[in-house]
Amino acid sequence: MTPNKKVKILATLGPATKGIEDIRQLVEAGVNLFRLNFSHGEHADHAQRYQWIREVERQMSQPIGVLMDLQGPKLRVGRFADGKVNLERGQALRLDLDCSPGDTHRVNLPHPQIIEALQPGMNLLLDDGRLQLRVTAKHVDAIDTVVIAGGELSDRKGVNIPEAVLQLSPLTAKDRCDLDFGLELGVDWVALSFVQRPQDITEARELIKGKAQLMAKIEKPSAVLHLEEIAHLCDAIMVARGDLGVEVPAENVPRIQKDIVRICRQLGRPVVVATQMLESMRFSPAPTRAEVTDVANAVAEGADAVMLSAETASGDYPLETVEMMSKIIRQVESGPDFQSQLDVSRPKAEATVSDAISCAVRRISSILPVAVLVNYTESGSSSLRASRERPKAPILSLTTSEKTARYLTIAWGVYSVVYQNLSEIENVTKTALNIAQHQNLAKKTDIVVITAGTPFGQLGSTNTLRIETIS
Repeated sequence: MTPNKKVKILATLGPATKGIEDIRQLVEAGVNLFRLNFSHGEHADHAQRYQWIREVERQMSQPIGVLMDLQGPKLRVGRFADGKVNLERGQALRLDLDCSPGDTHRVNLPHPQIIEALQPGMNLLLDDGRLQLRVTAKHVDAIDTVVIAGGELSDRKGVNIPEAVLQLSPLTAKDRCDLDFGLELGVDWVALSFVQRPQDITEARELIKGKAQLMAKIEKPSAVLHLEEIAHLCDAIMVARGDLGVEVPAENVPRIQKDIVRICRQLGRPVVVATQMLESMRFSPAPTRAEVTDVANAVAEGADAVMLSAETASGDYPLETVEMMSKIIRQVESGPDFQSQLDVSRPKAEATVSDAISCAVRRISSILPVAVLVNYTESGSSSLRASRERPKAPILSLTTSEKTARYLTIAWGVYSVVYQNLSEIENVTKTALNIAQHQNLAKKTDIVVITAGTPFGQLGSTNTLRIETIS
């Protein structure tokens, strides 16, 4: 184990991945967990990639997390008689429930929920925001609009409704089928798209039944408004900047990203910054300077993980992209003021024994030259609380649960080892020091901080802190 960075990398798999060796190279380059995007590909494709990941995990003897990303509802206009139309600014366009092919005057909108939610004065965005319509009148089965920003509109282009909350579940029939398949496969995380309200998280949790951790993708304005409630109910948050940047003014995205990271740190929820981080590396072996700065800013803000999408799923340079992202992370983390900035922005501790110990560990690692913080955890909660403090030393999480080790791959600074022979508190110190040395995280004369709990192995019982020097 060589945890030479604390911010994790989540990489999407797709056609660019040809086999086990490709995945192994990505892990060696710095990937900590993989994303299976169920908006694309067949179940057989995802099953094959999942098996490759697990084989690499076995070969490398280190946990690798797997996240399935559900597609969610896709709101689209219907088809046109000629395949496309050109809309001029100021012209009228009706969107209705009539499924016949459209023209420059009308087009099918096969989503009655949208018609029900819209009111005169509201805006619709088409084709990833390239076209903008404003509602002028509402009818039972149609809405009349005027074109604010025109252009070419072709069949089945997407529709975004930033100003309305739709009475629409984030889980379509396809998503439910995909979810059953992913849970049976054994994924560690489920990313939920199209989250609008806290109730959406509750609905998804009822279907997941504790078989995986739940990550909410923040990509709707209504989700931003309900962020704290949503974050309380889920296990992690993804800043899905692609759709978010369409639904809100682009200039608002950086502030929203900062707010999401801050709130997630306060609540102790891992937060992933995603979308277009190194987009140009899909076709180029080198990123733009702006992209490098974007990744660096996410790291400096305190994000737990940064995500690669098409760059690794279908790009020409997946390995080089991961290597570049790892370099950027390490460069920022090695900066002279990186740790002090994280300390200044650290969240307020709760009045619990676990938080008191986590705060003490962070302070100890800033005073003493601590090589590694070793934390025994059953559920992963105490490792997450330690990660929330952003300590200077890496966190070695010892657990008997393979499931816990895999889901902690997303947590800042946490690296896990599954060890089945932990049974008594007296063995914790000796075992922790031995494993730390075996994993090349500490050597003789190094200082190691160990946290555990009594009764040993009981959930939520972390109440012991030891400072040991390896002799």
